[in-house]
Amino acid sequence: MNDHSTDEEPVDEELLDEATSEDQESAAETTYRSIHVPESAQGERIDMYLTQVLDGVSRNQMRMLVHEGGAQVDGRTVRPSFRLRPNQQIRFRMPEPPEDGTIPEPMSLNIVFEDDGMVVVNKPPGMVVHPARGHWSGTLTSGLAYHFQSLSDIGGPTRPGIVHRLDRDTSGVIVVAKTNAVHMNLAAQFADRTVKKQYVAVACGVLSRDRDQIDRPIGRHPYQREKMAIRANHATSKEATTFYEVIERFRGFTYVRLFPKTGRTHQLRVHLDHLRHPILCDKLYGGRSRITADDLAGNYHPQPSAQRDTIEPLLTRQALHAQRLELDHPQSGKRMVFEAPVPDDIEAVLKCLRSLNPSENGA
Repeated sequence: MNDHSTDEEPVDEELLDEATSEDQESAAETTYRSIHVPESAQGERIDMYLTQVLDGVSRNQMRMLVHEGGAQVDGRTVRPSFRLRPNQQIRFRMPEPPEDGTIPEPMSLNIVFEDDGMVVVNKPPGMVVHPARGHWSGTLTSGLAYHFQSLSDIGGPTRPGIVHRLDRDTSGVIVVAKTNAVHMNLAAQFADRTVKKQYVAVACGVLSRDRDQIDRPIGRHPYQREKMAIRANHATSKEATTFYEVIERFRGFTYVRLFPKTGRTHQLRVHLDHLRHPILCDKLYGGRSRITADDLAGNYHPQPSAQRDTIEPLLTRQALHAQRLELDHPQSGKRMVFEAPVPDDIEAVLKCLRSLNPSENGA
């Protein structure tokens, strides 16, 4: 193992194992969730903070839920405008799931590939893959259920066709099964690690090595339920491996290509944070959820600033994109490659960085 750092996602990213682990956990969930407030949330409104850390809940939904008495801080019911302080404990009442599973909804989907067995979609940032507590509409599965008459049902009524997933704010390629036979074939490929996944990300700081491999086990965070962490010899820990290579270096940032060998929850986000180079605008692991051109031009600081936050941002989500997926076609056996171009918001960040200072080519 060549990892050279000293501390530390599925996101996103993030595949078969992530869905499986979340299925197991959801069975034990209650209607309440407890959240420990980190240092990075100092001064934030509780409705905005909860929107950022609870996957699948819109800000309007969150404001209404808190307004209706759904949130307590240190045992006291608070308003949506309540400002948080570090080390407070939030107890939040999650909405109950609908009884009828996924509800079809008309929406535009960017279809990369489709045949009678599967669909490949370029998922936009901000879209939750499947219904979960707090977000039962506007999901990818809702759109899939509207557009396609047949989807696999192995994952249950709320996850039709879903073999793997991406985090809400991770964009890019995701494959969906139309039939159970195709679903089982794809699931086996993910489990056997014959699927090749390639992501791109903008990381904070300058990675010193052109390429390296990170081998660090990932498990549940010891006290922040919404996070994962590097944890060895723990009941929730599983081995996790990520290979990376530098594409471009800038002053204070690195454009990097990532190849996860395993598919743990938030794996890429956790591994880069472990190197002390969290993904840009990763609120959960990097401490901040927006970046402006002024930030890129100066000394980027992970904490928010009231003055900077009035400037139009270039990016308001983690700079992580599932760019490429390579697998065997379940029916023909032919090796296939699916790609999704880098989205406009990440391209805007790269364009700004390139204009500010010449990049140094990576590997």
